[in-house]
Amino acid sequence: MDAELSTPVLDTPMLDRVKVPADMRGLDMGQLRQLADDVRAEMIHTVGQTGGHLGSGLGVVELTVALHYVFETPRDKVIWDVGHQAYPHKIITGRRDRIRTLRQPGGLSGFTKRSESEYDPFGAAHSSTSISAALGFAIANKIAGQPGKAIAVIGDGSMSAGMAYEAMNNAQAAGNRLVVILNDNDMSIAPPVGGLSAYLARLVSSRPFLELREMAKKLSRRLPAPLHSAAKKTDEFARGMVMGGTLFEELGFYYVGPIDGHNLEQLIPVLENVRDAAEGPCLIHVVTQKGKGYGPAEAAADKYHGVQKFNVITGEQVKAVAKAPAYQNVFGETLAKLADSDDKIVAITAAMPSGTGVDKFAKAHPTRTFDVGIAEQHAVTFAAGLAAQGMKPFCAIYSTFLQRAYDQVVHDVAIQNLPVRFAIDRAGLVGADGCTHAGTFDVTYLASLPNMVVMAAADEAELVHMTYTAACHDSGPIAFRYPRGNGVGVPLPETPQRLEIGKGRIVRGGSGKIAILSLGTRLAEALKAADTLEAKGLPTTVADLRFAKPLDEDLIRRLAATHEVVISIEEGSIGGLGAHILTLASDEGWTDAGLKIRTMRLPDVFQDHDAPDKQYDTAGLNAPHIVETVLKALRWNDMDEALLGAGDVRA
Repeated sequence: MDAELSTPVLDTPMLDRVKVPADMRGLDMGQLRQLADDVRAEMIHTVGQTGGHLGSGLGVVELTVALHYVFETPRDKVIWDVGHQAYPHKIITGRRDRIRTLRQPGGLSGFTKRSESEYDPFGAAHSSTSISAALGFAIANKIAGQPGKAIAVIGDGSMSAGMAYEAMNNAQAAGNRLVVILNDNDMSIAPPVGGLSAYLARLVSSRPFLELREMAKKLSRRLPAPLHSAAKKTDEFARGMVMGGTLFEELGFYYVGPIDGHNLEQLIPVLENVRDAAEGPCLIHVVTQKGKGYGPAEAAADKYHGVQKFNVITGEQVKAVAKAPAYQNVFGETLAKLADSDDKIVAITAAMPSGTGVDKFAKAHPTRTFDVGIAEQHAVTFAAGLAAQGMKPFCAIYSTFLQRAYDQVVHDVAIQNLPVRFAIDRAGLVGADGCTHAGTFDVTYLASLPNMVVMAAADEAELVHMTYTAACHDSGPIAFRYPRGNGVGVPLPETPQRLEIGKGRIVRGGSGKIAILSLGTRLAEALKAADTLEAKGLPTTVADLRFAKPLDEDLIRRLAATHEVVISIEEGSIGGLGAHILTLASDEGWTDAGLKIRTMRLPDVFQDHDAPDKQYDTAGLNAPHIVETVLKALRWNDMDEALLGAGDVRA
């Protein structure tokens, strides 16, 4: 059954009254609960039609309502870590009328975005940035003497990244202008939430308790040093014993919690107490459930974290039948097979086991699989340590997330020439996740490093060969990139081939006027372009370079010497393959001999979300653009077309 045809009609009387947060601040508790129910229904209905992140947003519906009810947004800044849980926030901040454009061409972003709304004070999509950003807002207001608090909402998964603790270590300077909401929905870092813990949270965040505690602190400072220290430890121990939070206290936060993140009667009084607190940054520990209020998502939180369109009644996701396996699965299954006969192979991922295919490896080799959480820097240096001790680590990280560990790639891997294998998923443009998740810079930032080998798979069969090549490469670091989504449908090799480092291949032709040098999955478009060019009487050679570094200089020299036009094409930013080819041409003076070299790459912009094919069309990297680039280089015009039609084809 079609998911959209089976979507129930929405009845959201309270949400219909709330266009922006100011509209909810006169509501009573019963009305707020109804509003939360309406927001949840609207979100389920929307994501059923658009796809997107579901479970995380459902888990923060009540928290979202409570935050906008208690704090004076947009003056007070609510900053959502990552942002994939911000759909309820968008619904009640003036964007409900556009919510069904989520992740659609020209529609709302799937994450927070400054240009989209004044209620999105800070854009996000990578994790663990919220506390640092909120601290910046809080300190800026403090320096300017302006009112306003900054509230960072960060999930327990994001707390695995060191950046969160770096920010918290500096938070004292913000005083009571900074509030951190720790959304605990997975790791179970606290005891079960119940009436006692809720009562204690309300008690210790109340003004009388805080004033009494401050008075006690002042008195204790007058005691001799040993007694003062003992009094401080007694206070921390007493509250830490019943509620946890000693770590956060040590970082300078006043800890409150845990409290039930779905209970507005508990949430709102605590938030109000913290809002009115006299001094010091505060951390509120809120326990929520991913997928709350929607049975299928509650039963399978991981499955419903990010979804395709789905049947709202049954929860069944609407998925197209794939004609080829997903690239990440090809990688994961290939690596698992290689590890069957090589006990030195280990796999590392940073909280993306299924997204990178490492889950396939983990099923076969659980003791050699390491998910380090959202900690890319640690993942890379951990891999470097494994390599230094003789293991064969495969560090599988999305291109956009590997950016977060670039210093470790340079300092801990490349400088020491350690054989870490980087499996770079989501290379190139990624569709609905937009510019924050696009893998556009990895060739540029990796191919500039001494000792680094950089490969790009043209299809799923090439990915098999490159995974095996990386396993065999022990003389330094090596990276191979591949896109999001499914392969092109070529047969997978039963026996992988070890590729010669720095050697490409001729895929079509070998002589003629035009040579197209492709890196990555634009190879299919290059072959389509060659068909069009040859129909115009322009013989075309197509080469799959395979390597951005080291370049196959012999192959490029040969093609440059025998062709009039050389076109390079890649799914990456300026500074990548094209720049390396132009450097070679400049060093050897090819352009002085009349060779026409053109480089095709992603434009120097951050591209908005769209379907991948449309993104590449906008970027000018599809077959018609290749043909156009060639014809412009040849100064081909309408007269040439007329001569072609008359049978007088240019030599």
